[in-house]
Amino acid sequence: MGLKIALLQLLPGSTLEEQTQIGINACKKAKEMGADIALFPEMWSCGYRIPQDISVLNAMAVSAESDFVQEFGRLAAKLQMAIGITFLESHSPKPLNSMILFDRKGENVLHYSKVHTCAFDMEKVLSGGEDFYVVDLDIGRDMVKVGGMICFDREFPESARILMLKGAEIILAPNACPMEINRLATLRTRAYENMVAIATCNYPEGQPDCNGHSTVFDGVAWLREEPWSRDMCIFEAPSGEGVFLAEIDLELLRDYRVREVTGDKYRHPDKYGILSI
Repeated sequence: MGLKIALLQLLPGSTLEEQTQIGINACKKAKEMGADIALFPEMWSCGYRIPQDISVLNAMAVSAESDFVQEFGRLAAKLQMAIGITFLESHSPKPLNSMILFDRKGENVLHYSKVHTCAFDMEKVLSGGEDFYVVDLDIGRDMVKVGGMICFDREFPESARILMLKGAEIILAPNACPMEINRLATLRTRAYENMVAIATCNYPEGQPDCNGHSTVFDGVAWLREEPWSRDMCIFEAPSGEGVFLAEIDLELLRDYRVREVTGDKYRHPDKYGILSI
C-alpha cells in the first residue's frame, strides 16, 4: 500500500491573502493528483520573510486559530486529504516557526514548532519549540505514524532519532534553504540510520536562498532480492515551481523495519549519558 505525498514547491505571494489562495489552489491540484498528504514549505504564511523589527514581526504572525490556518483545516475536510500548513505563529515572548497537520477530517492532529531555530541568523528573533511529536494519521485505508521537523532540525541527529523512538514511520520536513549535496546527504543519513521515510518540501528557485529540489527518502536501504544497496531517494523535484507527487511503499518500509538492524534495535542507551548534557 502506498502513501502519496504532494510537495507544494511554490513561490510565495506578497500578502497573507495571496498565500491563502495560492495554497488552496495547490492543495486542490494535489488532491486531483491523488495525494494523501499535501506539505507546504517552511513558514508559508509569510513566505519565510522574517523582519528583524519585532513590532513588524509580531504584526505578521498568526495564531493557530487564525482564519489563515483554519482555512486549511476546512480545506482538508472538504478534500478529505491531510494538509501540513506552515506559518509564523503568534507567541510570547517571540513568535514560533510552526507546522500544523490537519487530517482528512480537518482535525488538528499535529502542532509542531521548530526546536532548532537558526539563531545565528534571521531566526534569532524567534522562540524555539519544546518537543518533537508523533501522531497516528488516518489516511482512510490505513493508520500511519507521522512526525514533524523543520529545516535546520535535520542537522541534529537527535531530531529524527527522537521521532523514530516515538514510533514515526514518516517525517514531514518543511524547508527554506538551498538543498545542496551536503543537506541532501544529511536527509539521506537521517532516513538510513532511523529506517524512516522523510519528505522535505522546499521553496523553488526564485525564492531568495532556495533552489527547489524537494525530496522524499523512503528509508529502505536494502532489498532481499537485490545484492547491493538501493537509492533511498525515491523522488527529487527539479529547481522550478510545481506540485510534485511521490509515493512511499508502506508495506515495503514496514517489512524492512522489522527485519533490518538500524533504528532502535542494537542501541545501547545506557552508554549515551553524555548526550543528555
